[in-house]
Parts: sequence; C-alpha cells; structure tokens
Amino acid sequence: MTLEKQSGICYNIKIYFLGQSLEPLMGSCPFHASFLRPPGTKREKKHKNMKVLMFGWEFPPINSGGLGVACQGIVEGLVADGQQVYLVLPKVTSAMTQMNSDAFRILSAHESGGMVKTIEVPSGLYSPYTNAEHYQKFIEELTDKDAKAPANLYGKNLFEEVYRYAAQASVYAKKVPHDVIHTHDWLTAEAGIQAKKISDQPMVMHVHATEFDRSGDNVNQRVYDMERRGMHHADRIIAVSEYTKKLLMKHYGVKEWKIDVVHNAVQPNFNTYHKTHHINHTDKIVLFLGRMTMQKGPDYFLKMAKRVLEVVKRVKFVMVGDGDMTQQIIRMAVDLGIERNVLFGGFLKGNEVERAYASADLYVMPSVSEPFGLTPLEAIRNGAPVLISKQSGVSEVIKNALRVDFWDIDEMANQVVAALRYPALNQTLKEQSKKEVDRMSWHKQAKKIVDTYRQARKEHHKK
Repeated sequence: MTLEKQSGICYNIKIYFLGQSLEPLMGSCPFHASFLRPPGTKREKKHKNMKVLMFGWEFPPINSGGLGVACQGIVEGLVADGQQVYLVLPKVTSAMTQMNSDAFRILSAHESGGMVKTIEVPSGLYSPYTNAEHYQKFIEELTDKDAKAPANLYGKNLFEEVYRYAAQASVYAKKVPHDVIHTHDWLTAEAGIQAKKISDQPMVMHVHATEFDRSGDNVNQRVYDMERRGMHHADRIIAVSEYTKKLLMKHYGVKEWKIDVVHNAVQPNFNTYHKTHHINHTDKIVLFLGRMTMQKGPDYFLKMAKRVLEVVKRVKFVMVGDGDMTQQIIRMAVDLGIERNVLFGGFLKGNEVERAYASADLYVMPSVSEPFGLTPLEAIRNGAPVLISKQSGVSEVIKNALRVDFWDIDEMANQVVAALRYPALNQTLKEQSKKEVDRMSWHKQAKKIVDTYRQARKEHHKK
C-alpha cells in the first residue's frame, strides 16, 4: 500500500496485492477535509471498512419488482458509508457497468475468466418471483424458438438453475477479497453457502420475502427447504420487518438472537410530477401498483372498488402491474360490472411509475402478506396519500397512513371514501407522511447492515 499526501489535507491510497495494483477494482480513494476531526471533539472508534461479496438476482434497470430497487438502495447506502461492494448478478448490462466505481463492482455470475469482465448470458431466472411452472414454460418456449441453443445454457428445471448459478457465482469467493458474504432471499442462498465453504467468511442472509408470503398455504416444499437451509447456514439474518422476523421464528425455527430487523428505505425524489392524465379531471384516481399475484391482493382491491362506486360514482381505479392473476382480474372487473371504472396500465418502469403515483388521489396496498412493501414509500415520495394493509412491514415505519386488514372490504371502502371526500384528511396524510419519508435514508439503514456484518464476523470467528 502506498500513501501519497496531496495539498496538505487529501491523501491518495493505492492498494497492491501480490505485487500487482488492484486499481481496476479499487481505483484511487481521495479522503478530503470533510473527514478531518473538528478541534475539541473526541476521536471516534475507527472500524475497518468492509469488503462485501454480495449475491443478487436483479438490479435496475433489469428488475421486475421491489427486490431490485431495495438491492440498489442497499448497495448505494453501503458505498456511501465507505464500504466496498462486489455485486454478483446472473445478468449484467452495459448500463450497469457504467455504475462501477472505486467502491462498487458489478460482476457476472456466468463469467469466470476474469474478475471484472461483464458478459451477458441469458438466464430463465432474472426475476426473483419465478416459480417452477413459469421456468418450465420459459424453457419450452426457448426450445421452440432456438433449437440450436447450447444444451448446458439453462438448467432443466428451476432448482437445477439455482444450483448452476450457485456453482458459477461462488467462484468469486476465490477471486474477490471479502470480509462478509451477503445474499438476498432463497435464489442466492445456495451461492452464499458455497462461497462460505470456499472462503470461510461469514454469511448474512437478507430475507425480503418468504415462500409463505408468495404462496400462502400452497408452500412449495423444495423452495421452503432451500430457504431454511440458507437461514441455518447463515451466521446472521436480516429481516425487512418485525412482521418477517416473527414469521422466520415461527415457520423456519430461527432463533430470535440471530435476526436483525433493518427496514427498507427509499431514495429521495428530485423530480416533480403533476397530475397529467387522460382521465376526466373531475374523476378521482385510486391506484394499485404491484404484481398481479395472490400476495398483493388485487382481487381485494377490486371488491373494494365495487363498494366505493356504490357511494362515489366519479372514481377511476387504475391497476398497474402484471402477473399470473392478470387475466383473472380483468375478468373479475367485468363480472363485477365495474369495467368502465377500472383501467389497466400493464407493467411500468422508471418515470412512468413516478407519474402514476403523482396522478393518484390515493394509493392502496391491499397485500395479503407483505414483508415490507416499498411502494407506499414511493407513492408518498411522489405526493400521494396511502392506505396500507395491516399485514405489512411498512406499517411499522409509516404512522401517517390509513390502515386496514386486507380482508375487511367494507372498512377498506369506508377509508377510501373518506380520503376522497374530505380534502383536509387527504392533505394531512400527504404532508405528514412526506415528513416521515424524508427522514428515511438508505445510508442510515446501511449503517445498521454494517453492524450486522460486524456481529456476524465476531460470531463466525468464535466458532
């Protein structure tokens, strides 16, 4: 390591390993005057910055849900806190590699020839919400389209693909210097387990959702087994809410001492969107934005809409998202006789999502089981008041929101009517919830994650 003084207050650090500079990975790290200790203040205990080997499944701009958004927030928070992150993904794009910096590298799980090469190899598991049936359909469609595809490019089934990813991804445990391994949900748990065996570094499993959240009572036993295996191999577990922590203790046999709760946060929004839509300006807009799956409760949203329209006529219910229940929900709107008041927006990304929130008079999240739920925070950030399911983790952090049990259709309808009819209530919810969201940051949550890393290292090296 060389240390070069620059202009009296700035140092440039270069790190060398086995006689070779790691500048392609580390670059130079300037430490500016803002880091100097003010006169008269006590010196804080100095902790070593962490090198984090993180196994992810999706990352913007390639993401199909909140996991990718959360992963981006976590990574940016860790980097802002001074940690170094190597993120291994099944798919890497040029847009992602442009985000690479001194402290952050995105690595391709499918490229084992070099540490920072990024190469795109198709995978049927870009979405963390894939199930065995969807994966099999993907393989069949691919075979029909391209009979010349290499036989070993894809696993024969969902679980083979997970193990294939784990075998390729864990190679980085040999290549990348790291102090801790960080996995996200069940799809990357096996990669973490294999990496831990290789490097003998502690593993932290971040649980964003479980099979009980995704499937209710129809739990896939193999998915459950892989989740449980990951949790019991991990040195510590991060749960996104107390709601999730209790579920892990109840259904997976995880001890309370092993789980740290770190709620999600949301990035600040510096854009301003106004209500610009093609709906009659006198109509109120109630928004659902999420996957059309059992977990998210789109059927409860439509049942509520039916009740609301019996009282308030000039309301449009906008449903944004896609999923295995989409066709069922479209038919349900027709069967309920409210199809003229229900608009389907499909899957939106980026600024389109922000505009959808900004156009809403109320955002409703009627989830049946929601470990956290980032969408209410995003809605609040864009100026929409929210009604959230009590069966959610986000209800633990947002106090200025309407709350209801997902199954209580009458009460849900009553609260929607109140939010639409009483401007003072609507405005108060907007203003006060916005203050709450403005106090949140991924940087704050990243500090809690780093505390978990340190605890994991302490416990791992005791063994």
